[in-house]
Amino acid sequence: MIRIGMLHHRKHPDSVIKAYAYGAIAKAEGTEMVYFSPSGVDFKTKTITGYMYNDGKWEEVTTPFPHVIYNTGSPEKLAKSSDIINKLKKKIPFTTHSIGNKMAVYHRLKEAGELKQYLIPSEVLKGTRHFFSFLDSYRKIVFKPVNGRKGQSIVFIERVGNDFRVLIDTIEEQLSYDELRSFIEEHLRQEDFLVQPYINCRTKGGNVYDFRLHVQKNGEGNWVITSVYPRIGALGTIVSNINNGGSMNYLVPFLKQEFGDDYFNIKRYLEHFSLVLAHHMDDLQQEHYSESIDELGIDVALDDIGKIWIYEVNWRPGCPPTFYLEMDVVKNTIQYCIYLANAHVKA
Repeated sequence: MIRIGMLHHRKHPDSVIKAYAYGAIAKAEGTEMVYFSPSGVDFKTKTITGYMYNDGKWEEVTTPFPHVIYNTGSPEKLAKSSDIINKLKKKIPFTTHSIGNKMAVYHRLKEAGELKQYLIPSEVLKGTRHFFSFLDSYRKIVFKPVNGRKGQSIVFIERVGNDFRVLIDTIEEQLSYDELRSFIEEHLRQEDFLVQPYINCRTKGGNVYDFRLHVQKNGEGNWVITSVYPRIGALGTIVSNINNGGSMNYLVPFLKQEFGDDYFNIKRYLEHFSLVLAHHMDDLQQEHYSESIDELGIDVALDDIGKIWIYEVNWRPGCPPTFYLEMDVVKNTIQYCIYLANAHVKA
């Protein structure tokens, strides 16, 4: 029987809500899953001490090494055990591999060239002079952390005469040149920021929105679309992220409302693009690191003429918080684990 290891930084699965779903689906698929953290690994005996879900509760067990490892949890916290994890990677296939932060993905796609026409011009700021030069070129820009998450700390900035309109969440200010320069300097002292031209992607009612394209590999090792859905920002905001008050909608009703008879073509456009980008990112990961990617969350916008622009590509996208898709996500992951384990045995 194939044994799947679920690697997490937390020692006990009771503190990881999704662990139960993975354990249950693994059992339903004819495999077993053991939840473990790096401290449970014993290289001398080639065993791990972790937890299996049986009869409604997690039981501590010691098992031989798993045949495949689904590595989840915080990359930052797991990095503290990098020696153990790197040693495991030499013996056991891992499902998930980092594709890097926003700018790493941006440069990889730009250098490859095939999809660079979908990239929003992005530059990591070197200072205030660089910032104002970029603003002069585009007039409406977005200022955000290089390593930002969940739509946090994103600022919209627009030149208005000799002053500047600055929008943070729903708070709007009018700043002078000196005030804006001080604002930028203060933020750059704290962390790295990038700038991009603003892409106007709004509903008929004036709300900002984007699309999340969630793709995974299935039990045959092929890319499949788990979900495509719009995320709509609260009125007056510049971000559509759900963590900042945004909402979600079903794709087809949203497209019919916003695009009428063109809805089907736009649906196909989004779906086709999600698979093209997934294959391309996978090829680049193989080329650069000899690794495969198993799952991506791709955030895109449609501009005023219907062109796709890539906001961000996430390698740990998580499950859509609604639509009852959790089990679809888990099932694809478990089936891909089985595929990967079998492929490793044959290799």
